[in-house]
Amino acid sequence: MGDYPEPNGGRAAAVSPPFTSPANSSALEIGREHWARAEKAAEKIICDVHPTSVSEQRRRDIIDYVQRLIGNSLGVEVIPYGSVPLKTYLPDGDIDLSAFGRENIEDLKHVVEGEEENRAGTFVVKDVQVINAEVKIVKCIVQNIVVDISFNQIGGLSTLCFLEKVDRLIGEDHLFKRSVILIKAWCFYESRILGAHHGLISTYALETMVLYIFHHFHSTLNGPLAVLYKFLDYFSKFDWENYCISLNGPVRISSLPAILKPL
Repeated sequence: MGDYPEPNGGRAAAVSPPFTSPANSSALEIGREHWARAEKAAEKIICDVHPTSVSEQRRRDIIDYVQRLIGNSLGVEVIPYGSVPLKTYLPDGDIDLSAFGRENIEDLKHVVEGEEENRAGTFVVKDVQVINAEVKIVKCIVQNIVVDISFNQIGGLSTLCFLEKVDRLIGEDHLFKRSVILIKAWCFYESRILGAHHGLISTYALETMVLYIFHHFHSTLNGPLAVLYKFLDYFSKFDWENYCISLNGPVRISSLPAILKPL
């Protein structure tokens, strides 16, 4: 997995959805010179929010600390997944970890709560709680960074490997990852629609949406701003009342099993 530069860069079959953005919605309408300047401005935004050597080291130290804490106490392996190893997290982004073993979430909570009381610990641990969602997690704050710890999340690791392969397939100096960072920044800081814990769009959902943009419009995407432009153009016209989105394209909500239909 390549690193991003410090501040100063396959092919899938197209799917015909029941609705599309106008074919002429492209950089050509704006003008190549103006578009090039806009892409440079977008790159500066990415440089302001993308992972840096300092933030990488800080998160590595926290991950090492939690791995030792849980590993020594429960004898399990703890592996990071999600946006931190993918290097697409924002400055405020949390750390996702999964412990692999037969212990339960209460054992995990007990270990982390014990460290919360340890005034001589390497890092400050606070606000330990169990989130009883579909995937139960122990949520805590370590050194002012939110850490979510779950058990046996094979799906999270598989998704990480899949997205790494997608990024390598697309290439173009990590165009996929840079686009994800820019779109996450817009969704989080500008439109306030990103954050699964608040009932908003989850990171995985957002990545699925970005993947579809690459899948369907790959021939017109040559920079992160172009991806954001197409993302907003396409999904602002999307029929969310009747369709949901998949990697292969729109799917009628009425065709989904009843258990998956929104309430």
